[in-house]
Parts: sequence; C-alpha cells; structure tokens
Amino acid sequence: MSRHLMNRRSLLKSGASAGGLALAGSVIGTPLIAQTRSLKVASYGGYFENSFKEHVFPAFTAATGIEIESVTQPNSTDWLVTMQQATAAGTVPTDLSLYARDTMIKASRLGGLISPLDMAAIPDASNLDGYFIFEDGTGPIGVGALSWFSAMVINPNEVSAPASWADFWDSSVYEASLGLSKNYNSQLLDIIAATFFEGEATFATEDGIVALIEKAAELKPNVALWWTAESQMEQSMKNGDVIGGQYYHDVAQLMAADGFPIQSIFPKEGNPQDYGSWCLSSLSDKGAEAAEFINFTSQPSTQALMSRMIGTAPLVDASVTDLTPEEFASVSGSPVIRPAYEAYLDKETFIKESWDRMLAGA
Repeated sequence: MSRHLMNRRSLLKSGASAGGLALAGSVIGTPLIAQTRSLKVASYGGYFENSFKEHVFPAFTAATGIEIESVTQPNSTDWLVTMQQATAAGTVPTDLSLYARDTMIKASRLGGLISPLDMAAIPDASNLDGYFIFEDGTGPIGVGALSWFSAMVINPNEVSAPASWADFWDSSVYEASLGLSKNYNSQLLDIIAATFFEGEATFATEDGIVALIEKAAELKPNVALWWTAESQMEQSMKNGDVIGGQYYHDVAQLMAADGFPIQSIFPKEGNPQDYGSWCLSSLSDKGAEAAEFINFTSQPSTQALMSRMIGTAPLVDASVTDLTPEEFASVSGSPVIRPAYEAYLDKETFIKESWDRMLAGA
C-alpha cells in the first residue's frame, strides 16, 4: 500500500516558497553543538531522498550537531525484507527506516526488527495525533513522519465537482471515463467502505469484503483506465482520455497549477490518507540520536518545512504551523479516510484473489 514517492518530479516547483527558504536559512545559522555524533537515516530514493538531503538533514544537523548519513530504501515492503535479512546477519545498513503503517505492523508481527522508542526523549511527538504513534506489545515502535492523500479528481472542463464518491457510479455521467488504481490495496475498497458501508468495520468479515468488491465491480463500465503507475493516470488526465478518478492530491494540485484540466476534491466521505513512520532498527545503538531526529521532524516548523520542500502533508494540525491556507490545501485536506491496514494483512490472500477475479470478470 505504500506509495513510491520518487516520481513526484515537480513538487519543488511550487514547494520552494519564500517561507520555507527563510525557515531553512534561519536554522542553518544555528551554531553546531556536537559534531561527532551521527545517525543513518533511510528514506525512499530518488527525488524524495534528495529533498531530505537538501532541506531536512542539514537543518537537523545545524540544530543539533548530529551528522546524518542518508541511506536509500526502495520502498517499505522491499526494505523490510532487506532489513530482515540484515538483522539476521547481525549488521544493518541504517539506524532509522521509513515504514508505511502496513509494513510497520508486519515488522511488529515478525518481531525482533524494531526497537521501542524512548518517548520521553521525543516530547514534540505530542504535536501529532495519537493515531500516528504506533505501539505494539514492546512499546511505541513508530512515530509518524509525513503523509500523503489519494484523492478524488475530475476534469472541471468536463464535469461538475461531485459531492460524493457515489457519483462515480453514475454511468450517465462517467461511462468509460474514469481512471482508477488496479492494485487491490490502493484504497479504492476503503473509499467504497466509507461511502456505502460501515467503513473499516466492513473488512471484518469475508462477506463484508465480498460486498465491497461487488460494489467495485459495478464501477467497471465507468472505468477507462485501471492504472498501475502514477504516470499512466497523469498522462490520461492530460490527454483527456479520462475525466476523473483516483489520484494523488499533491500531484494533482501541481498539474492544476501548470494549467492542466484537473481538480482535486475532498468529497463528503473524505479521501484516504497514507503515511510513513520512523522506526529504529533493533541492532542500532543510536537510540538517543534517533530520538532527537524524530523529535525534530515532529515539530510543527519541520512539518511545515517538509510540506513546502517535499510536498508531504503535515501530521500536525495546520493551525500550529505557519503554512498559509493555500500551502496547506496544496498538500492536505479533510475529511480523512483511514485505510483498513490490518485487514489487508490478515486477509491479504482472500482480498487479492477476490479482487483479481473481479477485474478478470469472473
């Protein structure tokens, strides 16, 4: 379910606001305190990692004196396998990793891969909604770092903004004209659960899951594109091959700013929010440095910095940041649909096989 963020090529174009630059500049001017301390931090490679290296890591080092060594991780799922093998071998490539919530839950169930965090050393985590502090039987093992939304989008030149996701089932408006993600865990089922059923509770039984997938099947006549890569949906919206669908809120905002006919909407049911968390390797001896880093990224000023410079949605209330309403709207919104992460893990095979049969027309 985790999103690959490396393709968000144009976020910097609008993200490099004067406010963000001023913030980074003021922090960089802070005297160094303890230059000998260091920490290895993994993040999704490409654009995402480069943005962290350019904007976030230097600001943290300037504020604390702790040097950051950036480590490339491909995505949460593949990285978990790498970390599992590395832990078994007795040496790991990083202290902190960035895991999506489903991957964090899987790592917790495997056991022995993630160390509990000293929350007393992370006081600014109190800025985050408690949902973003993940605990298992060993204690708190993940603190939210950043998030992003999968949103309803339309071509405003072709259709009026729907008030509800349910409008996409209207074939008199949307026949053969929508673009939806092909992956079973891309949160369309969460949208359907929030729109037509009892939300996350619908995933509790196989009958509930079948009902969700049958409702998704009713959409098939209105789908022109089942996309597997962000670029497919982007190009289809640009070409006019589709007039609506499911896409990433931040990229849609940037496309709109570039003049393309796309509008990102938060309908009455809301949009799914996914997020990544910082998790400490069980073999790391840098718990103190990791706590300082997590505390730094939990601060409203750093959350705002990441929104401006990386394009991620803040995990703190917008009112405690200095983001303007326009800056906040470019990366976030409300209401929020929270995916049924544990159901996707507990019933993975059943959901995937049922979804694939639906797509195949069985």
